[in-house]
Amino acid sequence: MERAGTGDDRKRGAECVLVLGGVRSGKSRHGEAIVTALPGPWTYLATGRAWDDEMRQRIAHHRATRIAGWRTVEEPLDLPGALDAAVDAPVLVDCLTLWLTNLILDGRDVALARADLLAALRRRRALSVLVGNEVGLGIVPETALGRRFRDEAGLLHQALAREAARVVFMVAGLPMTVKDTCLP
Repeated sequence: MERAGTGDDRKRGAECVLVLGGVRSGKSRHGEAIVTALPGPWTYLATGRAWDDEMRQRIAHHRATRIAGWRTVEEPLDLPGALDAAVDAPVLVDCLTLWLTNLILDGRDVALARADLLAALRRRRALSVLVGNEVGLGIVPETALGRRFRDEAGLLHQALAREAARVVFMVAGLPMTVKDTCLP
């Protein structure tokens, strides 16, 4: 990932991989495989909140299927701070769109949070794998809140994709590489 700037002041930071796809497309599993290919310990930054029984079951399923060796940090809002705390460890962020939901529902400044996230990723010294739901491929949401969420998710993913070394789009459990600046 590169810091903003031009010419000689542009510096390469730690690698960032963005994994996007639909619900149950295999994003988390793929992200976990990328991170666990490296020596541990690994940090799992979980952004979801257990609002209801269905979400509690989803969180329990993710925990149960994770292999040993993960340090789990649950952080629904201060994702940049959690990334700073794990600056030297390979990290999986799961998921960006849940984090965005939390920001919107808490009335946070999404543009500022996005900028803070990008800055935190630039400070990292280890691999960051970011998982997010691609929500812009479906029908137009009927509510203003739904449309705002879809638009903010698109802006967040675009900003991250510009700086990520790799972008992967998951379809039916299959990774499709969209961008890879690591290839020779």
